[in-house]
Amino acid sequence: MDEPASITATPPADEVTSAAGPAGLFSDLHPPLSHDEALVEANRCYFCFDAPCLHACPTGIDIPGFIRRIATGNLKGAAVRILEENSFGGSCARVCPTEILCEQACVRRAQEERPVKIGLLQRHATDWLMDRQIQPFQRAPASGKCVAVVGAGPAGLACAHRLARHGHDVTVFEARAKPGGLNEYGIAAYKLVDDFAQREVAFLLALGGIRIEYGRALGADLTLGALRRDFDAVFLGLGLAGVNGLSCAPEAPLVGLRDAVGFIAELRQAPEPRHLMPGRRVIVIGGGNTAIDAAVQSRRLGAEDVTIAYRRGPAEMGATRWEQDFARTEGVRILHHLTPVGLVAAGGAVAGVEFAHGRPDTAQPASERVTLPADRVLIAIGQRLDLPVLDVTPRIVAGRIVVDANCETSLPGVFAGGDCVAGQDLTVRAVQDGKVAAEAIHRRLADLRE
Repeated sequence: MDEPASITATPPADEVTSAAGPAGLFSDLHPPLSHDEALVEANRCYFCFDAPCLHACPTGIDIPGFIRRIATGNLKGAAVRILEENSFGGSCARVCPTEILCEQACVRRAQEERPVKIGLLQRHATDWLMDRQIQPFQRAPASGKCVAVVGAGPAGLACAHRLARHGHDVTVFEARAKPGGLNEYGIAAYKLVDDFAQREVAFLLALGGIRIEYGRALGADLTLGALRRDFDAVFLGLGLAGVNGLSCAPEAPLVGLRDAVGFIAELRQAPEPRHLMPGRRVIVIGGGNTAIDAAVQSRRLGAEDVTIAYRRGPAEMGATRWEQDFARTEGVRILHHLTPVGLVAAGGAVAGVEFAHGRPDTAQPASERVTLPADRVLIAIGQRLDLPVLDVTPRIVAGRIVVDANCETSLPGVFAGGDCVAGQDLTVRAVQDGKVAAEAIHRRLADLRE
């Protein structure tokens, strides 16, 4: 894929899989296991005592414990064991890169066998519970304390849910019209189908003790000083709202040039995605999961030629090897060692991208120039923290909010977690941040009562 001669080639039509067609537009990427399939798969687990898979899970789910419960027919017990550690167990079962986390650590893989399908088993248990609307937890007696959470994404809602379980009242302030954050606006439609993000949030809110106010943004109609004054603690789950742009982009906007994050959000909120026009020739610049999601969805919407252009090699891509291979099966071409140096425009619209071809990490700069034609260019080169001007500001280093081991910021009583702390990271790690912060807040509020 590094050779210039191959760059201008268009993949033949017979290389494109049927999933790109209308019938498989945004069907479930990993269909759920049937009851019998789940039993067979659960009985493949060795139920290790000191299980490597448990240590590989960022939220510390007792994986052998929940799988054992599935094997014995106790699906409620399995789901509770999952949700005790990860309140977003349903969505994480769908979007987690299990191939590099728990399943990578599976003992069966070490024996050169196929690992246990931990993600699908987790989905099987949590779906069973959600489909029956069984609330596995009850709130503790009211503490009389109230906590503000800014951001209704996985980190914020995981924190809110944990605090509500402890009996605290939580008010969540969300800038957008819907809760869910990344799960609602930023993940490919084929990963969370059937409005799952909203169904999961509704399931969490049914616990009680959590109120969400929409259209409330920090720095607009919310000040951090007022939140600290009016609430006993504050959690910031702001995510990364800013999107990095191309240094070579012109000042005047070009038709067909946009950020991949906005494209995915528009697609996720469209009443009828089939009516969106992805472009005929699409170039996605970037190498992470956002780039993969944008490229695959462009193909499934009907784009004839979709190329991901990344400035480094496949090992440096943020997307896992599984995601890269999946994109190729969908008819997406991935090209490496291409650094964008200019955009080609025609009549106020994008017509192509000029790249420098070569390795950017070598002393010898890339001298070869290659131009790829395109009528749609999607930018997926990272997101950033766009913290508004605040009356008081936590310590920020390298564009990230600095926290300690308890997720507390430099401002006493103000905690933070998720992407605004870690950078672009996994949903499961944002959930863990919310959980860690909630427990630290609970300890703080308990000390205040004494």
